Amino acid sequence: LNRWIIIRIDLHRATSAALWEQGTLNGLEWAQTIPLAVCVGAFSLALVFLAPTLAVLQLGDDAAGALGVHPEKARRALILIGVALVAIASAAAGPIIFVSLAAPQIARRLTATPGVTLAASAVTGATLLAASDLIGLRLLSPDQLPVGTVTICLGGAYLVYLLVHESRKGRW
Repeated sequence: LNRWIIIRIDLHRATSAALWEQGTLNGLEWAQTIPLAVCVGAFSLALVFLAPTLAVLQLGDDAAGALGVHPEKARRALILIGVALVAIASAAAGPIIFVSLAAPQIARRLTATPGVTLAASAVTGATLLAASDLIGLRLLSPDQLPVGTVTICLGGAYLVYLLVHESRKGRW
């Protein structure tokens, strides 16, 4: 469907759509980012109020229920907020892959915690995205690489490293 739409529309829009498919931050204007920032702010505020339930849910459904958390309702709300935040990010920048896979793993290792913390993952993901964007802008200057291409390369290299490192520990 995406390819058919790209073939049917004018060249400028087709080029923009193809670039969006790669994942890019290039070409975003403030007029586009303000509504996105408002939506992200609203969902992030809701997430701040629901974040404590994440730790309780890790204890299991029975323990969470005993502590006053309704596991199914909490899961549904957290999934809804997560999907909304991912949809907003994808609408703005396209499908920037590997940030969501690599950021929690890197954050867990940087913070030396047994679980993945939400704040550390968010900061790590934002840092990876900003660094990937900077690399994409400067690596082949004056040409620019889409940030999605850079994150695939960095994230893929990190995940290969992680697989090799874990296999050497004998966990596989």
